[in-house]
Amino acid sequence: MPRRRRAVEVLAAGLLLLLSAACGSRLPESDFGNRSAPAPGQGATPIRVGIITSVTSPVGGAAFTGPRDGAKAYFDRLNARGGIGGRPVEVRLCDDGGSGVGNNECVHRLVDEDEVVALVATTALDYAGASRVSRARVPDIGGQPIGPAYDTYPHLYGIYGSLAPRDGSPGWDGQLYGGTEVYRYFKREQGARTAAVVSYNQAASAAYARLVVQGLRAEGYRVVTEQVDFALPNFRAVAADLKEQGADLVFDALDTHGNARLCEAMDDVGVEVVAKVTNVQNWTSAVATDYAGSPRCRNALWATGASRNHADTGDGAVREFREATEGLEVHSQWQLEGWAAAMWFSDAAEACVGEGVTRGCVDRFMDRGVPYSAGGLLVPVRFERRAQAPRTRRTCVSVARWEDRRGWVSQGDMDSNCFEVPQLGYRP
Repeated sequence: MPRRRRAVEVLAAGLLLLLSAACGSRLPESDFGNRSAPAPGQGATPIRVGIITSVTSPVGGAAFTGPRDGAKAYFDRLNARGGIGGRPVEVRLCDDGGSGVGNNECVHRLVDEDEVVALVATTALDYAGASRVSRARVPDIGGQPIGPAYDTYPHLYGIYGSLAPRDGSPGWDGQLYGGTEVYRYFKREQGARTAAVVSYNQAASAAYARLVVQGLRAEGYRVVTEQVDFALPNFRAVAADLKEQGADLVFDALDTHGNARLCEAMDDVGVEVVAKVTNVQNWTSAVATDYAGSPRCRNALWATGASRNHADTGDGAVREFREATEGLEVHSQWQLEGWAAAMWFSDAAEACVGEGVTRGCVDRFMDRGVPYSAGGLLVPVRFERRAQAPRTRRTCVSVARWEDRRGWVSQGDMDSNCFEVPQLGYRP
């Protein structure tokens, strides 16, 4: 998923996921019938699902397509094996163009006109239609929480779960919470003590940087903050200061292009760090291309997230994903998470075959309060309805490091990289 873009709004919003390990819950609902959902025994009548993706958004065509591609690959494989109860899954795609208007149009088309049973792997820059999806009681399964919608509305089930009330306002009284497990990991496992945070002088980037700084300080790090001009960034000056300050870790609120330039500057001035930490959105097989001009920094890249390393083909579930997507030029963590989202819907639909695959039945499956791991691809995802935000939480993290000869190499097992960490509040 190589991309050359200048829209840090997307990155900053997506990066918040790494700290927001606390997530919501849903309200118990009665069975809600779906006019388009066939009754049991209708044979090969397709089960219709929708995927909304900001494909032609201002940030470029490749920024958000990973979850869609992973979900489509899963459904293609599922249909080749007979579908769900003998019925194929029919996927309806909608590109919302990255705008709120376009998103509402996609929601209307898929929910009202196409009457999909569920939305799957939603990846929207501006999920303006989220409240409409919730009012229609359409389960939205495994979406990427770029923004607070999945911690705001019932019937929306983000890929990372939620603990919030989801009663129409984000989180708890407008406040979301995230943990410090990533910082705890590097402190415990890598002995890091000094961390730098690099951001643009742009609102979304600066806001995310403040959140990272808050988490690092809570874990006892000495923190160095660096800010560059959004239009004319001087990364060489930043790199020189990183060297002088003796940073062990570098975190950022930059886009992929900015990260690549920062890495080049770090190599130019001889900065050596324990880890240059990136996020799940940039966890792709395109590293060698994206960071071609900075071999030292490239081999110090680490990625963290809440799903199993997409390059870990020693794991059977990952291997199945890779075999089904071998035709893709680039592999990414977001593709794997889209695959997991499609699996999640399919497991829900399979459980409903006996009574009929309706919106209501699928929603009840999602709303059971039972942790879900997509066959081990996800850190177990929970949906609970907690009246108060947790002060601490046991959270696990998936970690991988890039090596030129081997690609992304898992660092320990995500089910064992677990920590009891404080939950820090922030406003989306």
